Amino acid sequence: MGAISTTVERDVDLIVRNNFRLSVDLWNWCAAQRVPYIYASSAATYGDGRRGFEDAFDDSALRALRPLNPYGWSKHVFDRWVRAEQDAGRAEPPKWAGLKFFNVYGPNEYHKGNQRSVAVQLFEQIRDDDAARLFKSDDPDYPDGGQTRDFVWVGDCVSVALWLLDADTAPSSLYNVGSGTARTFEDKARITFDLLGKPANIEYIDLPDKLRGKYQYFTLAALGKLRQAGYDKPTTSLEDGLKAYVHGYLMSDDSFR
Repeated sequence: MGAISTTVERDVDLIVRNNFRLSVDLWNWCAAQRVPYIYASSAATYGDGRRGFEDAFDDSALRALRPLNPYGWSKHVFDRWVRAEQDAGRAEPPKWAGLKFFNVYGPNEYHKGNQRSVAVQLFEQIRDDDAARLFKSDDPDYPDGGQTRDFVWVGDCVSVALWLLDADTAPSSLYNVGSGTARTFEDKARITFDLLGKPANIEYIDLPDKLRGKYQYFTLAALGKLRQAGYDKPTTSLEDGLKAYVHGYLMSDDSFR
């Protein structure tokens, strides 16, 4: 699960060492020792989403994807390496799954600086400044703050990972892990204002130059494959997830509990 997850890292050698070669080493060790292997892929592998968000594992579908940054590229390269290993008939772990996590939020991310989820960053802005800052849109199809994401509560991610470890009938493959619902950043801000009992006050700021042309405006996890594999637990709504996070952790005396 550990990796360089920032989408603006440009040291590709560093990303290759941490995100690709380490994943290969762990895969080979698990194959040799017969240990199940659950690893984090990413929704960043889907790029701008024009080719959809289906978690297909055939080579033609994988070849069609175009990640927008080195982080997404590194995750995609490992997914494709796994596909090549299978096609070559080489040893693999007795059970494995690559989890294409969408926009995860939840407790114990506080050490991640600017890579913390938007949920905690909006909470701090609203708590401290009575205002939320969202990116302006440079895509005419989306209003300012209307960029959408599949925001997924970290508890749902844990639930899927643990289920896959125990589910003997689930095929080894790639699986999307999201809520199955696309919501806007403005939705997220307004819910957080309500949870803090403050009137909505949203400021729109320019998209940084380093993100222009590399910014996802829409993500939505297709969960059919996961459901077909047998996972039947409902996903957590954005309202319920943010309430659990804000009231249960961020406003608690012990945010790590």
